[in-house]
Amino acid sequence: MKVNLTIEGKNYQVSIDDVTTRPVIAEVNGQTYEVWPEETTAPIVQAAGSSPAAPQPAETQVVASKPVVAGAQTLNAPLPGVIISIDVKEGQSVKAGQELYVLEAMKMKNSIKADRDGKIVAIHVSPSDLVKHNQAVMTFES
Repeated sequence: MKVNLTIEGKNYQVSIDDVTTRPVIAEVNGQTYEVWPEETTAPIVQAAGSSPAAPQPAETQVVASKPVVAGAQTLNAPLPGVIISIDVKEGQSVKAGQELYVLEAMKMKNSIKADRDGKIVAIHVSPSDLVKHNQAVMTFES
């Protein structure tokens, strides 16, 4: 699939071969990116006597990574980009759904939120840092 986009007056040529594979490989203006979306789909409801409903597109949501050590987990960057802001401090308790940091990737700002209640043990990056896919951003304790 090839798409031409204009965002804030700048043109982007985006090419994606297969959105069902992981990672999704996207080429933007000749540069290749790996994207690891987590998909959730809404159930399809069909009224009696009607034709089948068209499948609904999947929602894409970025969530914190799963624990790697009992009681603590390293929150890794879900995709390469730039840390725009860090909204928590070391030692701070957080609630599920609370924004932890904002990551800009491919000119889009992604709000990364806690997937459970816990405490921030360590922060490994600073605002304006460039991070790679799966690079450690924070250590989180449940």
